[in-house]
Amino acid sequence: MSMSMTEPAITPDLVAKHNLTPEEYQHAVQILGRNPTYTELGIFSVMWSEHCSYKNTRPLLKTFPTRSPRILVGAGEENAGIIDIGHGLAVAFKIESHNHPSAVEPFQGATTGVGGIIRDIFTMGARPVCAANSLRFGELSSAEVRRLFSGVVQGIAHYGNCFGIPTVAGEVYFDRSYEGNPLVNAFCLGVLRHEQITRGAARGVGNPVFYVGPATGRDGLAGAAFASQDLTEASAEQQRGAVQVGDPFMEKLVCEACLELLATGAVAGMQDMGAAGLTCSTCEMAARAGTGIEIELDKVPQRAPGMSSYEIMLSESQERMLVVVHKGREEEVKRIFEKWDLPWAEIGVITDTGHMVVRHGGRQVVNIPARKIADESPVYHREAVEPAYLQAVRAFRLDGVSDTVQPLEDLKRLLAWPSIASKNWVYRQYDHQVRAGTVVLPGSDAAVIRIKEDCLPVMSAELAARVESQTAPGQAFPEKYLALTVDCNGTYVYLDPYEGGKAAVTEACRNLACSGAIPLGATDNLNMANPHKPELFWQIRESVRGLADACRAFDAPVTGGNCSLYNQNPNGPIDPTPTVAVVGLIEKPEHITTQWFKDEGDTIILLGEAVDLGDPLLGLGGSAWLQVMHGLKTGAPPRCDLEAARTLHTTLVGLIQSGLIKSAHDCSEGGLAVTLAECAMSRMEARGTPRFMGATVDLSGWAETRSSALLFGETQSRVVATCAARDGSKVVERARLMGVPAQMIGKVGGKRLTLKTRGLEFSASVEELHHAWWNSLAKHMNQPGE
Repeated sequence: MSMSMTEPAITPDLVAKHNLTPEEYQHAVQILGRNPTYTELGIFSVMWSEHCSYKNTRPLLKTFPTRSPRILVGAGEENAGIIDIGHGLAVAFKIESHNHPSAVEPFQGATTGVGGIIRDIFTMGARPVCAANSLRFGELSSAEVRRLFSGVVQGIAHYGNCFGIPTVAGEVYFDRSYEGNPLVNAFCLGVLRHEQITRGAARGVGNPVFYVGPATGRDGLAGAAFASQDLTEASAEQQRGAVQVGDPFMEKLVCEACLELLATGAVAGMQDMGAAGLTCSTCEMAARAGTGIEIELDKVPQRAPGMSSYEIMLSESQERMLVVVHKGREEEVKRIFEKWDLPWAEIGVITDTGHMVVRHGGRQVVNIPARKIADESPVYHREAVEPAYLQAVRAFRLDGVSDTVQPLEDLKRLLAWPSIASKNWVYRQYDHQVRAGTVVLPGSDAAVIRIKEDCLPVMSAELAARVESQTAPGQAFPEKYLALTVDCNGTYVYLDPYEGGKAAVTEACRNLACSGAIPLGATDNLNMANPHKPELFWQIRESVRGLADACRAFDAPVTGGNCSLYNQNPNGPIDPTPTVAVVGLIEKPEHITTQWFKDEGDTIILLGEAVDLGDPLLGLGGSAWLQVMHGLKTGAPPRCDLEAARTLHTTLVGLIQSGLIKSAHDCSEGGLAVTLAECAMSRMEARGTPRFMGATVDLSGWAETRSSALLFGETQSRVVATCAARDGSKVVERARLMGVPAQMIGKVGGKRLTLKTRGLEFSASVEELHHAWWNSLAKHMNQPGE
């Protein structure tokens, strides 16, 4: 047994290197009743890092609404939340970040981000059926940003395509604040029957503990700790070894084997090895069950010779699971692992001591009370101070900003602006149709997937018999339609964290309403800067308050999520970016609605106020138009009235369900002109050819406002919908009756988009607009390096 017996002495310097404060170290000594061993120090370091313990954000996360009659597994209980979707079926979903690793190794960082979130889903007993992502990068004029962007997209594509899961939705924004610190947030959703929910608890004293998956190597050492510190050039270089390497084919085998294993009933508990590897999985499983766990490191499959106990416990090698098996059923488990050709090892046992005990080379190297380290991690109530820059933001007025004179040029520039431009360069690299459940492909407000019987995990014989006995002869499987979207405008959050937080959830729910869906729940990813700086912590606190208020307003409880702090680059912090993914249910397939215009002669209706006249900036604060045309990223963003938004959403879904609405598209970045252009050009035929459908729109009824606000303002809670000409007045009347402002603004037809305000009129061929919008990202990506 080659194991170095000489471990480094624990000095204040070594403690500081492990990112523990002197007080935290004293707390650890108090829990243990002695000084920790070197391996124990490593364990405290990762378990009490922000990434694993949320020590700086936990008080804020408690303010989220987390319950509803549909919630089966709530936030924080397990690896992912689970929501009932009717007929005994449920969905598990979650979003997580892999920001710091992607800044260092974009391909592997993104790959393992996708792998980790897929594991969180099948750990719950659910079969992963689709993925989505939310990405942020610096500006594409930089060759380094293009390298990161390209690497991340390839990494996501590689893992999803090889694993065989469709990537169906996402968003990408480009802004200087993310230069050197890209954001990579990966979302996964899985499906299961209520009886198949699996818990990550180490139950059953005397039950054996199995390790399954590839051997443990030195990759990803201290990855969780790496994600809990500021990213600097020096740290990035030094941390290449902290980036894990993913193998999607191995993960596919692990997923299938685990789902098959669960169907045997031999599993007492299961947990993936994610952040902090073996440490976190053993510790959390014991803490959840109130048991102890004892493991033998000599039995852990190892890829490198002479690994120390510290390295084995903290490695973040990928595609590994920890499975607690009912005693006496070991042979079934081994048989399944061997059938799938997976490396496995029996490495330990569940005890009644409440302690996590680790032995290596005949010695005990770790003995820690599991619940204490998992649940008694430090919690900090950080100081929050409003940042000084907000005074200038709030004082900003449009006085010095000239109105639009060439609206067509403005529109083309906005359509080609990378944050607004078509993301086809990204999603054409993803397989978004594998498993054939994708109903609405990328390119509309929300993706829609169909849950068919073959999406579900394999059932035990007993469960299959029960399902059969409850199904009438000839009764079809109750297929479900789910819509999902992921949203966040970081500029709004930077300019007003509370309003921006509300707007992120509201836009996601508006996207669902435009698809005909009612929200079931949300998962959030708080990508933030350094919580120790009071003005940055204020951004975190205020944006969480906005998210929480909006989730309550739309009955979209938070089922879990992720915090990623310390996101900054040498020039300063990123814009606070609380990304939100919301999943909704569409009652019937005929309610599925897409954003593009459908038929010549249809009436175009604007639902919501054309311009918020109570806003001194008329919806132009923080707008894409101000950024692109005037180089200004300032002004209070549009106000988000949750009551008005809720009324709009319920009214729109009601109109869709009554069969009156042919298309619906939410109005967001770039305002009404961009929304109308997208309605005219975003439809794709089966063979990937675009189908253009023009329109003539008259906005001259709003005489008292500037054209730029009407065309490019981003006033909240607006939707452009279409219906058959004969139904126009009925739709307007019904919407107004419900308290939603509604106006007929034009009609669909021809191959040109013509827009008129009181002072201006312009017209362009839809094909020309499409060209600017469709090819922009490819053009940026094909430019030679600097």
